[in-house]
Amino acid sequence: MNDGTAALARLRARAAERREAGLRRALRPRDAAGDGLLDLASNDYLGLTRDPRLAAAAARAAHAWGTGSTGSRLVTGSTRLHAELEEALGAFTGAASCLVFSSGYLANLGAVATLAHRDALIVSDRANHASIIDAARLSRARVEVVPHRDAAAVRKVLADREETDALVVTDAVFSVDGDLAPLPALHAAARDHGALLVVDEAHALGVVGEAGRGAVHAAGLAGAPDVVITATLSKSLGAQGGAVLGAPEVIQTLVDTGRSFIFDTGLAPPPAAAALEAVRLLGKDPGLAERARASAAAVTATVRAAGLPAGEPAAAVVSVPLGNPHHATAAAAACAERGVRLGCFRPPSVPVGRSCLRITARADLTEGDMERLGTALAAVAGRHMLDYDATGG
Repeated sequence: MNDGTAALARLRARAAERREAGLRRALRPRDAAGDGLLDLASNDYLGLTRDPRLAAAAARAAHAWGTGSTGSRLVTGSTRLHAELEEALGAFTGAASCLVFSSGYLANLGAVATLAHRDALIVSDRANHASIIDAARLSRARVEVVPHRDAAAVRKVLADREETDALVVTDAVFSVDGDLAPLPALHAAARDHGALLVVDEAHALGVVGEAGRGAVHAAGLAGAPDVVITATLSKSLGAQGGAVLGAPEVIQTLVDTGRSFIFDTGLAPPPAAAALEAVRLLGKDPGLAERARASAAAVTATVRAAGLPAGEPAAAVVSVPLGNPHHATAAAAACAERGVRLGCFRPPSVPVGRSCLRITARADLTEGDMERLGTALAAVAGRHMLDYDATGG
């Protein structure tokens, strides 16, 4: 007789398999006072999360509007703050219109799943973020996954298609390896074949280009009618939320039919106000983005000086490939023992055989921070943890 525990037993067995493969995960709540570790794991690329100006803006918004948005954007969840933020983001990136979501994940779901449909084609880079992959699945469009950063492959898929509507979707800066998409070539392929180009600027906004206006702006594509930008407000901007930027026709389509916009509670006023303050700060201090890129270059040099491999960062993400997930977790633990917190990426965040340390630079890192990182990485290199094949693991 089934007592209701059989399903749980199966879950426990699968958890044991993940543990054996080095793929178990755990939540580690942070204390507000910190733990003394040098944080090189977060996505706080400009060091704005604890900036008192953002905190003050969020506090003012909480007192004025309350702590929650009270409903969806189309009912009671839109405030003047949301409108000001959308205007500021559009002006900063050079986009004609903007729509704010409650997260970057939902912004990707909204843009891709709404602009595509069952009879459309989506061409997606194999290294795209999970939110893009999920959005493509939800759209029910035909999906063609192309080799990483291969604009020629994108062009061929578009030329051979039978569908009228097509989207080319790519990260601007890829979230694990930190490399940059070939946006001019992708845009040329999309325009030549009547497709929209959707670019996720999550890891580029605030870091790439003049004043951190993003990779689309840096590529000379700001304001192009066939380019759609998605972004998050929770990384460089030190807040929470997401946005889609593009032509007015794109934004109106999302307002009318975007399920992840229509049926979701709007972004709360405090993070909206913090993000707005961050955009204003970037406009006043364009050197913030330059300092983040300089820190990434220094991190890369430190990794290589320790005898470990590192790619050339396009923004603030530096990847240290180790291959084996057990080696990656052991390396992250060894660094934490020496006072440095690094990201540890394993499947399914990365393909099998490509587990890595992910180091995120910040605009406010010091020479002392680099020395501390170097000491920690030297211990990793000394343990001979590298087990990585650059051709695919």
